[in-house]
Amino acid sequence: MNELLASAIFTVFVLGLLALDLGLFHRRAHCVSFREAVAWSVFWIALSLVFNYGLYRLRGSEAGLQFLTGYVIEKSLSMDNLFVFALIFAYMGVPARDQHKVLYWGILGALVMRGVFIAAGTALISHFHWILYIFGVFLLYSGAKLFGNRLEKVEPERNPVLRLARRLFAVTEDFAGDAFFVRCEGKIFATPLLFVLLMIETTDVLFAVDSIPAVFAVTQDPFIVYTSNILAVLGLRALYFVLAGALGRFRYLRPGLALILIFVGIKMLVVRFYKMPTPVSLIVIVVVLAASIVLSLKFKPAADGKTHS
Repeated sequence: MNELLASAIFTVFVLGLLALDLGLFHRRAHCVSFREAVAWSVFWIALSLVFNYGLYRLRGSEAGLQFLTGYVIEKSLSMDNLFVFALIFAYMGVPARDQHKVLYWGILGALVMRGVFIAAGTALISHFHWILYIFGVFLLYSGAKLFGNRLEKVEPERNPVLRLARRLFAVTEDFAGDAFFVRCEGKIFATPLLFVLLMIETTDVLFAVDSIPAVFAVTQDPFIVYTSNILAVLGLRALYFVLAGALGRFRYLRPGLALILIFVGIKMLVVRFYKMPTPVSLIVIVVVLAASIVLSLKFKPAADGKTHS
C-alpha cells in the first residue's frame, strides 16, 4: 500500500477515535478519576502494541522494532511535557474538571503540528542527508541543557503566541466553565481557558523539536516516524491524569531523559561509521528510563530537602 494512503487511513482512524472520545465518553466535563485514567492509558498502550504487531506481520521484524523503539523514545520524552502541563494548570488555576478538554484539544493540535514537522524533516533528510548530523548535535545540546535544568517557571507574559492573542481578543476575567469563548452583550470574548490551551500548544511545539529528530535517529521511514509519534502522543492525556498527583516524585526522570537525548544524538553522529542495531537502541533506552523511575521511587526527597531511600 502507498505510504501516503496508509498515513491518510491511519489519520482518519485516529480522528475517529478522538471524536468518539470527546463526543461519547467525555461529552460532559468532569474530574478524571485515577481508575478511569488507568483504563484509558491501558487502552492507548494496547492499541499501540496491536498496531506494532500488525506492522511486524506486514513489513517484518525490523519495521516492528523500529516502530517500538520510536514509540518508546517518543513516550519517554513526552513525559517531560507532563511536568510542564502540571505547572501550567497550577499557575493558571484551571479547575480539575476542565483539564481534560484542554488536553484533548491540545493533543489534537499537536497531531497536526507533528505531522507538519515530520513531513518537513523527511523532505530535508531525503534531499540533504547531512541534516542528520545537525539533528545529532542539536540533540546533544538539548540533552546537556536538560541535564542541569530544573523546571522553569511558567511565564505567560513572555509567550509571543499569548501576547498576539491578547491583541486579537477581549478576555474575560474568570473561567466560563469549559468554554474557550463566550458571547457577552453581542461581543465575543476569549476566556482564560483559551490562553491555557495556547500555552499547552506552544509547549508541545518546543518539545516536538527535540523528540521528532530523536525518532529520525531510529528510522527515516516517514510512516513509522509518524505513526509512532502519533500513538505515543495520543496516550499522553490519560497518562497525565494517572501521574498528576505523583509527578514531583520522579526527580531522576529528567536526567534519564537527558541521557536518552544524548545517546540518540551520539547514535546520529556516528551512523556513518557504525549503525547501531535497533534492538540495542531499544534496550539502552528502556534500561535508562526504567533506572530513572526506580531511582526516583527509591530515593525520595524529604521535607527537609535531603534525599532518603
